Amino acid sequence: MDVQLDQLRTLVAVLDAGSFDAAARAQNVTPSAVSQRIKALEQQVGRVLVQRSKPVRLTEAGSIVLRLARQLELLEAEASAALDNDGVTNLAIVANADSLDTWLLPALASVEGVTFDIRREDQEHSVELLRQGTVMGAVTSDPEPVQGCTVTRLGVMTYRPMAARGFVERWPSLESAPVVVFDRKDALQDAYLVSQGIDPALPPRHYVPGSAAFVDAVALGMGWGMLPDLQSAGRTELAVLDEAGAVDVPLYWQQWALDSRALGAVARALATAL
Repeated sequence: MDVQLDQLRTLVAVLDAGSFDAAARAQNVTPSAVSQRIKALEQQVGRVLVQRSKPVRLTEAGSIVLRLARQLELLEAEASAALDNDGVTNLAIVANADSLDTWLLPALASVEGVTFDIRREDQEHSVELLRQGTVMGAVTSDPEPVQGCTVTRLGVMTYRPMAARGFVERWPSLESAPVVVFDRKDALQDAYLVSQGIDPALPPRHYVPGSAAFVDAVALGMGWGMLPDLQSAGRTELAVLDEAGAVDVPLYWQQWALDSRALGAVARALATAL
């Protein structure tokens, strides 16, 4: 491929902004210039890279070229930072909500010279953003490395089925007891119900898509849920429903296999954080 940096920068801008018009505003050029750059890039690659939908979507080939664009963007930023002692590198990463609300931010705060664009995604789905090239690193439960990435085991987060004290007296059967679920990708509660021989479709459920709010919903008696030890510790209004139902969720750090100062610093900070 004989591609130009301005074409690759425009591809990144289109994906981040979600449309050609928004990318044009972000780059201070006309929408026509954005369209011409993307068309020229597609001609160089010989593949369609962007589906012209709202928001725009990358094709499989587009994801490959986007990864190249972001890698070059990262190396360019690090070179600029090296020439300027006060330079800062930006990293796009993805993590699950429970990690964000507990151990992750203190670790990231220790990394100097880096700003973060943090995306939130369930730990079972976060590698998809890495595969697409949207992020450069991911906290994930998937130990299998994405092509072109390295994997480091971080540790485990232990989840237990918990509820407000007195909940069992009100709801003696989990078949009818309301359950609190983070979102429609959250399978922890359903997996526990299956382990108890209960059809997950039976209990009524609340969806509470906020890590701290999820714990509060359980503590307020709205329903039971699988809570991480890191968040439930010290919450005396909570009780464990089943000690044998504890689940250890292993977490890994996947990042591009790239000689990057910033990615290396993040990997070292996360390695001992959990």
